[in-house]
Amino acid sequence: MAHHKSAKKRNRQTIRRTKVNRARVSRLRTSVKAVEALIASGDKTAAAAALRLAEPELMKGVQSGVLHKNTASRKVSRLAAGIKGLA
Repeated sequence: MAHHKSAKKRNRQTIRRTKVNRARVSRLRTSVKAVEALIASGDKTAAAAALRLAEPELMKGVQSGVLHKNTASRKVSRLAAGIKGLA
């Protein structure tokens, strides 16, 4: 339990930031799962369209600090490779 005024404020800020960051991560995972599901179903055009929506979400995650830049790049690259592998 925080006893100092500044420590109490930091606790409030941490709780608020945690909620925001969890929402961001959830949105990222949802967009990536949508692309993966379309790749699994074999729908190349829909998967490519979903990737065009998911890529900016991943990069927003990088800018907000919930993802590392290389992690986002790796995810985009693997999704794109999966789409390219579809017949």
